[in-house]
Amino acid sequence: MSSAALVGKLGTVTTRVRGGDKAGEVRVVVEGVPHFYLGFAPAEIAVGTQVLIIGLRGARQIVVEPWTQPDLTAPPTPS
Repeated sequence: MSSAALVGKLGTVTTRVRGGDKAGEVRVVVEGVPHFYLGFAPAEIAVGTQVLIIGLRGARQIVVEPWTQPDLTAPPTPS
């Protein structure tokens, strides 16, 4: 899989992402095979948090943000 194809995929933090230039480790399963990347984010992200890959920083380095599964059963919020 090309690195660019990782953007938009979900992963799980396995070693705390400390924020800024201090990376953590993120596990991403691609076609049933787990891969591990250095994950960077503006703020700290705890172990076990599901994250969305939003960018790339180089070889095996990704930019992530916390991801919460949307609740599709909740009624729409009026605007």
